[in-house]
Order: sequence, then structure tokens, then C-alpha cells
Amino acid sequence: MDVFVRRGDSLWQYSQIFNIGLQLIIDSNRDIEPGSLVIGQRVRIPGYVSTDYVIRRGDTLWGIAQRRNLAVDALSLVNQNINPNRLREGQVIKVPQKITWRLVQGRQEYDYSTMMNDLSRLERVYPFIRLPSAGNSVLGRRIPEVLVGNGAKRVHYNGSFHANEWITTPVIMTFLNDYLLALTNRNPIRGLSMQRYYGEALLSVVPMVNPDGVNLVLNGPPPDEPYRSSVVELNGGSTDFTGWKANIRGVDLNDQFPARWELEKERNQVGPGPRDYVGERPLSEPEAIAMAELTRRRDFARVLAFHTQGEVIYWGFENQEPPESERIVQEFGRVSGYQPVKTIESYAGYKDWFIQDWRRPGFTVELGFGINPLPLSQFDEIYEEALGIFLAGLYM
Repeated sequence: MDVFVRRGDSLWQYSQIFNIGLQLIIDSNRDIEPGSLVIGQRVRIPGYVSTDYVIRRGDTLWGIAQRRNLAVDALSLVNQNINPNRLREGQVIKVPQKITWRLVQGRQEYDYSTMMNDLSRLERVYPFIRLPSAGNSVLGRRIPEVLVGNGAKRVHYNGSFHANEWITTPVIMTFLNDYLLALTNRNPIRGLSMQRYYGEALLSVVPMVNPDGVNLVLNGPPPDEPYRSSVVELNGGSTDFTGWKANIRGVDLNDQFPARWELEKERNQVGPGPRDYVGERPLSEPEAIAMAELTRRRDFARVLAFHTQGEVIYWGFENQEPPESERIVQEFGRVSGYQPVKTIESYAGYKDWFIQDWRRPGFTVELGFGINPLPLSQFDEIYEEALGIFLAGLYM
């Protein structure tokens, strides 16, 4: 919601009027010098939208504010062109409304356009988040990164490396929405203050690493050649893509990282297809390149890659993980009920490469249990299990 600066206004004053943290208002207006507001300047107030209200006989701004649990000055700010002493029956005014509900509806088939629409809505209501691009997919889809917070500890979550594990995206997006709601409503999540973690951590989220693959699983082949025909051929002539993990070129993006990649290639002597093809070389695919470049640029303290399924958390690689990884994964296991597993005979994954090159904690979290793609009937249970991990990733 936008307001326009009056003589004598300050961002601190707005934080009191709307009961929103001052830092959230500052971060929602990065183009503004907080101490030098200009009359008429637009200021974004996070966590609010404005709605129309039709004046009824006997209405006053004070009475409307009381009924809506608002400060009278909140109404004055968004209706600077009206005379509060001369309200007319039938006159339409703006009324600030605080968002107290989720904008993201995660329990649905969640393709790329659904995610992008939700991110756009979140950015409008919560302008303190940032949405830079991590890169682009094979088909040119932008791979968005979401940044929340301004702390020194840099934490990264990602989902949908594998196409038929797309349920990880709405799980992550639901947490993101809940985090933003908690910040603007000053509500704890499981007894934890989110304002504290906003100040301590910079959370980086890539909700959908593999947008082309997710859309293939959910919506079928793309409309244009050559990929329309090639994916059907790579899928053995079938148009059922529920078993497809790879990107649109048939490369498994979580086998693309230079962490004993050659061993993974020996184990999987296959060509392009629905799963397990490591590519012609490490980091041959634009989605993997985007994730590698993002990780180098951000210098994360820890990374969590969310996959399905198995209700396990992998946390080691070649004994190169730091000692703190075990302490962190034990907490992840405690809050989720998932089983920590140090390592398996698998190489070239994103968390493997992170552990190898940074010697910092990296985790692959396998959400839920069953056959991919997991059914939406599991969504609520998966989210409740994952929520503890999302939170512990910030406070550990």
C-alpha cells in the first residue's frame, strides 16, 4: 500500500501508525533516504492493501478507524484529498487493510506460472523482499531468487531441482508466505520471533530450480519444437511425464556439479532421458550454471536443497563436512522427525559440491514418503514436518 508524505512525517511515525516494524518500512523503500523525506513522496507500507469504503449516514473517520482497529491517522494518510469534517453519504474513501491471511495456496498443482504470479503478489504486499534473477532455464524462463532479511548470516533454500519433485516448491512458497505474515503481524511461528531472524539472517530462496521440467510434468510437452518432439522421444514415446526428473534436455540437474562428477558418470552410463543423465560435462546446463554462480556470489553459510521423498536428511560428503553439520542435522531431525543420514554412494549433487568447495554445512532434505510425484493429500503433513527445518535453518 502506498502513502504520500505530508509535512513533518517520518518513517518512524508510519511504523507507529500502522504497527509495522521500522526496518521493514525502510527496506520496503530502498530508493528513499529515511531522514530526508520530501512532501508528496510515495512511501510503501508493507503488509497492507487499501480497499474502497462507501460512507454511510453518520460515519466519521474516527468511527471507521475504531471499527477497523486502525489509527485515525492511517485513514488520513490514504485520504489526503478529503475533508474529514465533510464526509458525504455515498462518498468512496480508501481504508487500509492489514493482510492476515496467506496469499499462497500451496495445496494445488503448482507450475511455473502459478509460482511467478504468487511471487508478484508477495512482492506487491511485502516490498521489503527482493526478487533478483538467478539465471534462466533452457527455454528462457527466469529463475527467480527471493531475498528476505538483512542479517550477516546467509542461508539458502531451494526446491524442484527434480521436475517430478515439484511439491517442494509450494512447500517452500508457503513457508515464505508464513514468514512474511509473521514479520508484518509481529506474530511468532512455533514460539519464535521472526523479527529476530530477519535482523540476523539473509534468507535466499530459489523455489523452482527446474521450471521447464516442472511444467513438463504438470502440463505436458512444450508447444514449440524441437523440444515438443524430443521430450516424448526421450520418454520412450510416452506422454506420461510423472517419472521425469531431468531438465527439458534430459539432464539431471542434481548430477551436474563438479563434486566427483566423473564417478557419478561411471555409475550412470546413460544418455539424455527422464533421469540420472549427468550431462556431457559438469555445469553444462543453464539451470545448474545459474545455481553455481548464485552460490559463489552469495557466499552462503549453509544451504538446504529440498527434494522428495524418504523423510531423511543427507548431510555429509567425503568426510569434508565441518563438525557443526552434525549438530545442525540433529536439530533438523528433532524438529521434523526425519532421519539424519551422513552419506550415500552418490556424487555430483548441489549440496555435495557446496560441502566440497566451501567446507560448510550443506543438506539434502527428502520431504515426505511414497512415490514421486507425491500426492497433494500429503501437502499439509509435509509442510508441518518441513516447517521445523525451515525455522531451524535460520536459528541454528
